[in-house]
Amino acid sequence: MSTALSTAPEKLNGGSERAPDKRRHVPGEPGVWVFILGDMTVFAVLFGVFVYYRGKQPHLFGVSQKELHRSFGAINTLLLLTSSLCVITAVRAIRAQMRNLAPATIVVAFICGCGFLVNKVLEWSDLVSHGHKPVTNNFFMYFFVLTGIHAFHLIIGMGVLVTLFVFSRRKTLSKWQYTFVEGGACFWHMVDLLWVVLFALLYLMH
Repeated sequence: MSTALSTAPEKLNGGSERAPDKRRHVPGEPGVWVFILGDMTVFAVLFGVFVYYRGKQPHLFGVSQKELHRSFGAINTLLLLTSSLCVITAVRAIRAQMRNLAPATIVVAFICGCGFLVNKVLEWSDLVSHGHKPVTNNFFMYFFVLTGIHAFHLIIGMGVLVTLFVFSRRKTLSKWQYTFVEGGACFWHMVDLLWVVLFALLYLMH
C-alpha cells in the first residue's frame, strides 16, 4: 500500500475548504497500523504452522489439496483484487471532491465482498458434501480455520465499507473522518493481501 499523496482538506473559518497540501504522509492513524501489523503477524504465525505441518505430511496435504477446486479460489481472488481497486478509486475520489464517483465505487467493492462470501459458502458446502470436513485431516482443519478467520475479517471489512459509503456522500469531512476513510481502506487492502497469500498456500503450493 502506497502512502497518500495529500492530506485531508482543512476547513477555513468561513466554512469553505482549503486545498489539500502536497506533503506525503502515511494514511490512517498509528493505532490502525498497530492493529493491522499485529493482525498480519498472527496470520504469519498461522501460515508458518501450516507450512510446517505440510512439510511433515507432504503426501496427505498434496492429496487433500487436489480435492479443492481452484476455480473457487481464483474467482475470489479476482473479486477481492477488483474490490481493492474500487476502494483505491473511492479514496482518491473523496480527496478530489468527486462525490458521485466515490459512493459508486464503494458499492461495487461491497458487492465484490458479498460475492466473495457467497462463493466461499458454496465452496465450503461442496467440500462438506463430499465428506471433507475440518475433522477429516490436518489439511482440511487448517483450510477451514484459515479461510474461516479470513471470512470473519472480510465481514468486518464490509462493515467498514458501509461507514466509508456514508462518509463519501457527505459534502465535507472532518480530519478524523478523512483519517477513518484512509485507515478503513488500508484495512480492506490487508484483507485482500491475506487472501492472496492464502490462495497461494492452500490452492497452489506444492
